[in-house]
Amino acid sequence: MTTTTHAPASSRSALGLTVLRVVIGIIFLAHGYQKFFMYTLPGTTGAFTDMGVPLPALAAPAVAALELLGGLALVLGLGTRFVAPLLALTMLGALLLVHLKAGFFNPNGIEFPLLLLAGAVALTLAGPGAYALDETLNKRR
Repeated sequence: MTTTTHAPASSRSALGLTVLRVVIGIIFLAHGYQKFFMYTLPGTTGAFTDMGVPLPALAAPAVAALELLGGLALVLGLGTRFVAPLLALTMLGALLLVHLKAGFFNPNGIEFPLLLLAGAVALTLAGPGAYALDETLNKRR
């Protein structure tokens, strides 16, 4: 009989949360970067206007900043329980205001923002995992 050595469940969970947090963070970071530097804020505001997002002149820069800085914070694991629910709310808004009318499937349906919403909610509930700046800072306190 062969025996296999497995990492403890807590180590696997910590690693799983790290993978989720970093990947979700990279996606949000990239989308925030896109809104600021590729579409530009005026272009993003125009797109939000066309999509029917309320108060697009306020929403566009707020969402762009949250995605850029919040995505970076998730990658680092810094302020995860503060940032993740805010990002979840942006995805809920995107689902309801923009993507729901396009059905489930990509390119414009709800599947991608739904996945980001689920990831952000999971991080809100579970925290950043052991491999995060949040945990390092908590240990120093």
